[in-house]
Amino acid sequence: MNQQDLFLMSDAALREVIDMVDLDQLSLAVPADWSRKPDPALRDILAYHAFDEAWVPDVLAGRAAEEVGACHDGDLLGDDPIGNYDDINDAATEAVAADLDLDRVVHLSYGDFSIGDYLVHTSTFRAFQAWSIAKFIGLDYSLPDPLVDGLWEILGPQIDSFRAMGAFPPENKVPADADAETRLLARVGYWVP
Repeated sequence: MNQQDLFLMSDAALREVIDMVDLDQLSLAVPADWSRKPDPALRDILAYHAFDEAWVPDVLAGRAAEEVGACHDGDLLGDDPIGNYDDINDAATEAVAADLDLDRVVHLSYGDFSIGDYLVHTSTFRAFQAWSIAKFIGLDYSLPDPLVDGLWEILGPQIDSFRAMGAFPPENKVPADADAETRLLARVGYWVP
């Protein structure tokens, strides 16, 4: 598996979960550590994902924040939050599915990284948010097995360095017979017994 495949699977998982959100659930208060915004609601989380998705084509095209300006600021969700998110997601998917040079350096708000690294960073965020949102709204949801395998393959060797950067909380212990998804979620501190 490569970084593009990992992104596309993670992004599809997040979209699948977002598409199952009922509009009345968007006003639910979410855990404070999900957002820098005070008293965040699920709509705020969806709005951030729409913003993050909107940047994907620009980042992959090599545009820096100064070039893009404020075009992704404001309310991207409007009166059709799920539909508008899906439209923005479609554009991101199309950009990532293109022929990309994974070694080319792109400009992110937190530094310059290869496209491959950028896709791993964003894949990680999307995959674990898909799981978290699903659990939060009470869905019986598991990350797809190929996505779990890809995360183990690509992210697994980097988990400690991601944790050192503050991306993950401490690891949790799991039962000896835990499945691959549970072991992964515990390794990155998401699954709690």
